[in-house]
Amino acid sequence: MRWRAIGETPGGVPGYTGGGPLKLRLLVNPKAGAGVAARKIPAISRALEGVDLPHDVVQTRAPGDARRLLDDARADGVTCVAVVGGDGTLNEVAQAYLDPNGKPVPGPELALIPAGTGGDFRKTFELGDGVDQAVRRLCDSQPRPLDLGALELVADDGERVVRAFINIASFGIGGLTDRIVNQTPKWIGGRAAFFSGTLRAMFAYRNAPVRVTVDGEPFHEGPIFNVAVANGRFFGGGMMIAPDADPSDGRFDVVVLGDLGRAETVSLSPKIYRGTHPEHAKVHVTRGSVVEAAPLVSSRHVLIDMDGETPGRLPICARVLPGALRIRA
Repeated sequence: MRWRAIGETPGGVPGYTGGGPLKLRLLVNPKAGAGVAARKIPAISRALEGVDLPHDVVQTRAPGDARRLLDDARADGVTCVAVVGGDGTLNEVAQAYLDPNGKPVPGPELALIPAGTGGDFRKTFELGDGVDQAVRRLCDSQPRPLDLGALELVADDGERVVRAFINIASFGIGGLTDRIVNQTPKWIGGRAAFFSGTLRAMFAYRNAPVRVTVDGEPFHEGPIFNVAVANGRFFGGGMMIAPDADPSDGRFDVVVLGDLGRAETVSLSPKIYRGTHPEHAKVHVTRGSVVEAAPLVSSRHVLIDMDGETPGRLPICARVLPGALRIRA
């Protein structure tokens, strides 16, 4: 297979403008979106061939495969990896850009071809899920810097670990909701799964007392419904939790939903989808590059949601790694 070099732009389609030929690999989670990703492969390949963009395809087979496949792409000299899947697949890929000590590791550019149950991260970039649109974006867009989050946390087995996140890490009801959502059949759809999971979690969750510091300064101490450490703007199947977040500004947006009662939560939910909730008296927002949080009651396990995954619990330390990735979006 011959990779297309700079300046080769058949059909008037702008080609790769980096420092060499574009070596494109599709990384597909065939189970994403209840099989939607696998069914999209022929259409994606046809669209890429239509603009004379050579590529190859690899598929995940088991949890953790996406990280290994990204490592393989790095070793093979792949220039750009197009992730075909949802937020969970993208989070797995992100792990390959972080070493065990929380330091960034260089790697290929990323592109997104959405096909998962979730799809919150792409909403920050206002990306649709059409194949032709995604291929056009891959050809036309210039790679831009993307911040990466490094999250030190306590895993379920009690071990301290460091994990990467691209979109949002949260704790409180978000962690419990994800535990429920991840047990929900994928065929019901992302928004419906998150909505029903949130309702179920609301009846089980009790506001947890926590301490949150941002860049070494106290920010919140007391009960929380949920706290979002946001690189992107959306989570939970379309909730605009951090309406002003910029994933390339070198800072997190930290959004605290404080000691909300059940009725307050229900009335606030539509505002969260619209992104107008920061006006509420029990919602507090700040920005910073290092966020630390710990439970005020040591016996209370406060669960974490990280890009739709459930890696463990508080205490945490989240750090921004500015421009650790480059994305074609």
